[in-house]
Amino acid sequence: MAEQAVDQEQLRQEWIRTQFQKANKFLAEKGVMPDKVHPDESRYLAPFVAIWKIDSKKPTKKTYWVMSGDLPSDYVDISVAATARDAVRHFSMMWQMKAENIQRSGLTKDPAQAKFAQLLVSRAESLYKMQADDSIWGPSA
Repeated sequence: MAEQAVDQEQLRQEWIRTQFQKANKFLAEKGVMPDKVHPDESRYLAPFVAIWKIDSKKPTKKTYWVMSGDLPSDYVDISVAATARDAVRHFSMMWQMKAENIQRSGLTKDPAQAKFAQLLVSRAESLYKMQADDSIWGPSA
């Protein structure tokens, strides 16, 4: 049993490393050069989602919430959410609005856009349920 727990923890740590690399790559692709992560304020809900608090390098030197996992990677300025839990709530609402905009604009005639809108709605609903679940975040979240 103890060996199985060690294996589970190794898998979790590997997942976290992979998601950190994914988040950094995503930021770099968006023109943001990651500098420092704040592990105490980041949250890892393996194997679904990781929420990273990451500072960018100078000259901009901004801080972002970055999300990676079994969903589209995304990021927002730290000013929109005080905690990782608040950031998850923000992403959920933002994705609902993005999906609605795709649907309203008629882009769903494109099968790829329709599929993307459905993915956003599905993940937004899951994120909302996660952020509302106190058992995930604990009393200090």
